[in-house]
Amino acid sequence: MRKKDLSLETIVTLAKSRGFVFPGSEIYGGLANSWDYGPIGVLLKNHLRDAWWNFFVEQRGDMFGIDAAILMNPKVWEASGHVKNFTDPMVECKHCHKRFRVDQEPFSNSTAPFADIPCPNCETKGQYTEPRQFNLLFETELGSVVNEKQKIYLRGELAQAMFVDFKRVVDAMHPKLPFGIAQVGRVFRNEITPGNFTYRTLEFDLMEFEYFIREAEWEASFEYWVAQMKQWFSRIGIPEDALRVREQAPDERAHYSKRTVDLEYETPFGWKELGAVAYRTDFDVKQHAEASGLDLRYTDPHTQEKFFPHVIEPTVGLTRLLLFALLEAYDEEEVNGEKRVVLRLAPQIAPYQVAVLPLSKKDELTTIAKPLADQLRQRMSTDYDETQSIGKRYRRQDEIGTPWCVTVDFETRNDQAVTIRDRDSMQQERIPIAEVPKYLQDKMLAHS
Repeated sequence: MRKKDLSLETIVTLAKSRGFVFPGSEIYGGLANSWDYGPIGVLLKNHLRDAWWNFFVEQRGDMFGIDAAILMNPKVWEASGHVKNFTDPMVECKHCHKRFRVDQEPFSNSTAPFADIPCPNCETKGQYTEPRQFNLLFETELGSVVNEKQKIYLRGELAQAMFVDFKRVVDAMHPKLPFGIAQVGRVFRNEITPGNFTYRTLEFDLMEFEYFIREAEWEASFEYWVAQMKQWFSRIGIPEDALRVREQAPDERAHYSKRTVDLEYETPFGWKELGAVAYRTDFDVKQHAEASGLDLRYTDPHTQEKFFPHVIEPTVGLTRLLLFALLEAYDEEEVNGEKRVVLRLAPQIAPYQVAVLPLSKKDELTTIAKPLADQLRQRMSTDYDETQSIGKRYRRQDEIGTPWCVTVDFETRNDQAVTIRDRDSMQQERIPIAEVPKYLQDKMLAHS
């Protein structure tokens, strides 16, 4: 089907019914902009994370990973400028008291005081406060004694830990420029605007790294990482022609950025940011050196020159990427007069790479199928399903994106072979049981 005809509600319905994503705190009425990832969704999310880490960290010799604490000394956020600058312009509806960002639709195409715009929540027309700046950092408190608690923040980005730990990584690993520090983790933002399903949420996962360079190298390094981002998106099933690169205007860029481009994907609710590459100059490490009083400069091992390295930052929202992967993979087609829904996910990120399906629950088949499934689990993500008719099981596996189904039938005991069905073509091939693991691994390699 054409992607422009796909509605977000179609994806929301599939995600809920097939175990990808559930509303957070649903039995108590939910919590705005919060979502839980179900059994199938967490597999997809983890496979996306692992594919990113493998491509940008494990396959390179110039990248070092960390896993930093979520809670940090509040001085970190003061030094980085987030306490002062990490804000969004908001208006509040005087009738329902909901807040909305004025740099997004329906407000971004109008002019204040938005007299003709109905409230997106209660539909009251034109009853808004004047725009004000609201800080996106989540505040919390440290300490058990009520009057002695210290105000701290849940992290609003991953980057600061990588800058704060910069000197420790250099001293421990002795890297030579250029090199990067990478991290995947949960961040928190006090978002007010409704989020288009999981696109904008209160908490989400980021995958990013800070790539430290000499200032003279920044333009070439910037273009290199934009190209690498495009290449990785293509590998996981989002082709380059599905993306556009949008240059942020000076008034859009974060306070630390000299140049930022967004890699955007066309969704049912418009072109939206999937990832970004930012040139943060030497702002962050220099700020932390000044605020902490410590010498955080890099020392060239050959010349002994000391200087603050400049930084290129490629970043991808993991939870946002999961939504876009579903949008890109979703397809519908007619098969024998019936609609078939299929997620054409790249095999390396599919929740299950293979499903083992005995034709019946009888011991003569399950005693073959279960050991085969256990064997395949040692090599790839494997589902096992013996419920309902084989046709319905195929349809379920199609809808969660499983590339291959292995059917154990009543001939298997005689010929020691199984039928492997391809998700996309629906073609079937008879394979000896002993050859199944290698056959599937070869298929996985061919798609990597």
